[in-house]
Amino acid sequence: MSTPSKRRKKNDYQPSPQPVRGLDFFFGKQRAKTDVKAEEAEQNDANICSSQQGGQGSIEEVEETLTDEQLARKLQAEWDEQDRIPTNGHTVETAAEATVQDIKADESDDLYAVSVKDESEAPNAVPEVEVEKPVTNAFSGLGKKSTLTLQSASAEEDTTSSAIPFDQSPLTFDPQKYVPDLKRQWANEGDQATYALLTHCFVLVNSTQSRIKIVDTLVNLLRVLIEGDPDSLLPAVWLATNSISPPYIDLELGLGGSAISKALKKVCGLDNGGLKKLYDKHGDAGDVAFEAKKRQSVTLRKPKPLTIKGVFDSLVKVANSKGQGSVEAKQRIVERLIQDARGAEESRYIVRTLSQHLRIGAVKTTMLIALSRAFLLSRPPNADFETRHPSTMSKLSKQDLAMAWAPGEELVKASFARRPNYNDLVPTLLEVGIAPELLQRCGLALHIPLRPMLGGITRDLSEMLTKLTGRSFACEFKYDGQRAQVHCDESGRVSIFSRHNEVMTDKYPDLVALIPKIRGDGIRSFIMEGEVVAIDRESGYLKPFQILANRARKDVVIQSVKVDVCLYAFDLMYLNGEELLDRPFRERRELLRSLFVEIPNHFTWVRSMDATSADEEAVEEFFKEATGIKCEGIMVKVLDNLPDLEIAPGGDEIEGLTVPIEPKPPPLISKVKKKGKAAKPKATDPTDPPEPPTSRRKPLPSTYHPDKRLDAWLKVKKDYTTTSDTLDLIPVGAWHGQGRKNAWWSPILLACRDPSTGTLQVVTKCISGFTDAFYKENKLKYSEEGENTMPGSSRPTYIEYGGQPTVWFQPQEVWEMAFADITLSPTYTAALGLVSQERGLSMRFPRFLKVREDKSIEEASTSEFLASLYRKQEARAPKEGAKPSVDDDFEM
Repeated sequence: MSTPSKRRKKNDYQPSPQPVRGLDFFFGKQRAKTDVKAEEAEQNDANICSSQQGGQGSIEEVEETLTDEQLARKLQAEWDEQDRIPTNGHTVETAAEATVQDIKADESDDLYAVSVKDESEAPNAVPEVEVEKPVTNAFSGLGKKSTLTLQSASAEEDTTSSAIPFDQSPLTFDPQKYVPDLKRQWANEGDQATYALLTHCFVLVNSTQSRIKIVDTLVNLLRVLIEGDPDSLLPAVWLATNSISPPYIDLELGLGGSAISKALKKVCGLDNGGLKKLYDKHGDAGDVAFEAKKRQSVTLRKPKPLTIKGVFDSLVKVANSKGQGSVEAKQRIVERLIQDARGAEESRYIVRTLSQHLRIGAVKTTMLIALSRAFLLSRPPNADFETRHPSTMSKLSKQDLAMAWAPGEELVKASFARRPNYNDLVPTLLEVGIAPELLQRCGLALHIPLRPMLGGITRDLSEMLTKLTGRSFACEFKYDGQRAQVHCDESGRVSIFSRHNEVMTDKYPDLVALIPKIRGDGIRSFIMEGEVVAIDRESGYLKPFQILANRARKDVVIQSVKVDVCLYAFDLMYLNGEELLDRPFRERRELLRSLFVEIPNHFTWVRSMDATSADEEAVEEFFKEATGIKCEGIMVKVLDNLPDLEIAPGGDEIEGLTVPIEPKPPPLISKVKKKGKAAKPKATDPTDPPEPPTSRRKPLPSTYHPDKRLDAWLKVKKDYTTTSDTLDLIPVGAWHGQGRKNAWWSPILLACRDPSTGTLQVVTKCISGFTDAFYKENKLKYSEEGENTMPGSSRPTYIEYGGQPTVWFQPQEVWEMAFADITLSPTYTAALGLVSQERGLSMRFPRFLKVREDKSIEEASTSEFLASLYRKQEARAPKEGAKPSVDDDFEM
């Protein structure tokens, strides 16, 4: 009697009278018997028999002395041998073949994972083979007869891609040496670039801390894609920048750590204990995937090569999965990506991409520089825009080469600052290359936020006045609120964006309703910038930022608003279809105040005064007035464009120059003609001593420069004027407290950024300034079993610290910290080499002030800023007998 299971029909259509035995039968006895003597094993080895009846073989026993992989391979060899024995002109079919067919065909790329457990994880346990039974046919897409076929989990890795020397100089790298071979390889994948190419670039980038080498590697990757597969360029840029959309488009993966953990356990055959052991050891999800993939011995399906475009499209599908069944749909996509990752490195970067922690240092600026250089050297096959030949550029000196790169870099940066979306930038580059048309086609657009201009930092009023000597400037109150960019088109549609380009329209429905009332006659469309501040409507009293932060962020209804706000406008960047960025600040301000309608305590202008460096007392009084009403300080902005001003010897600027300077005769001292050699003074009269040399400083334009921090805008905060400076640091780890604080985290490790390497350098640990309520909230946020922490034994590679806290925090917020002074430290490596070659810097008596909810971790204080504070501190110290301040007893 035939079994009810679906079986493959043989040519003679004679059903086998033997019962069907599946894989569980073959491995069942091995699991059941754990203590078998060697003599019995040898006897069993001799008793294994294979009988054929009606053209069908069956295996009655399984060897117990062989390892799992050896046993599986022996079975495969026996079945292959039986296939070669003809029976009445037909191929013999084994029971195992029919068993495999019991799995219904649904999709061709589901996986059987046969993995050997690491004996080191359970020394006394008998090694097992885990066979995960999927719900679909693992063999329906192989195009071969359905037999048990063993594949190495890392078989046939892409050696063509891994052999490309992406880390060469772009001036010696020739993409056409590799594109023909790559295209032949990509032909099997629909002519799409494989993900292995991108992975190879990631590995090379991750192996160096040299910013120049990182840029060169990215440039060469981009050139290969530009010339070989332009359609994969945009997905590659998104994946390399660790995102899938710009901030103003709500497209988030929404994956938790549990989804990735489940996928790793299912695909790699791990149990909870094995996964936890790997995570405790490595601390990074990508590194865990790397190790798990290496331990996976064999699979029953050859992985299907991933493509760059395919991986990106899968991520978009995950982000777009909404509603009922979305969790299961996301899980299937995640598992399939990990299944199809060929080799451990692909697994590492697939998982890092899924967890949104790629950590290769390809930040926005690096990618924009790489794009500009790649398109200066390469173009797509069907494009005809102008490029530069690498051999010509290789003849330039280092300084001339930098000047050759600079225009393209500035053009690409300016275009992205005006329209920060690679979906707009990359296709335009593929079409026009590095050309002025790029800036026109990627100009300002309504409802697409431009990246805001930023102000330089000054320590006090006197430093600010020195920088702006000889210029007219405006002083404005720096309100303690949230910076907002307001867009309005001709139809009246309104969009509001944060300083990070995130959409805030739903958060401020009251402002949206206010916009039609403030539009003056003749205003059709505009982009305005201002500060949203919480306010008491009746008294006009300004409330602190913490009150504003209590407003809900989504689906806010005007009737439910409890925190009233006022928009204090200070700039106008776009009006009636025309960009105003190239107009002086004085003109932009005049248009803003003359064309819009003021509504007290709802919409008004920032409080301001115009002054010059000679009005020191007035400026100081204005500053005191600002801080007196709970403002953060003042913003100072240059009003008009002026030529460069000369600086007299010693650094004092020529005073009284508030109008354009007339051309001056050539200086008596000739300029340096040859590099490294100073020119000799050449005076007109030998009896007269030569005049001292003059120097020039950078111009301070009054135009608006998106995404730039210039001294044309300066901020003076009240915190800067005190003797105690502050630092914005990132909490990265903690220990359990003692006594009544045992249930909380105290002390807490804090770190600054090193933008050159992308690492976080621990500066100090803090126990001061926290309230009990804060301790409770912090422990809840960073619970030991939560997704925001990892064990102390698993230090992330991007954190520099020699100790081991109880837990590490996932970096995600910025804390403002006060301190007594900065000391040289034998413990911490922050700013190592910037002040001392042997010691880093730390903080003495650190104290928590507040969470900087207005800052992301990318805006935390840098190691260079920490070093600058130390130098400033030392400059104020007594000159005689002064020694470096090293105080290990007080150092936290």
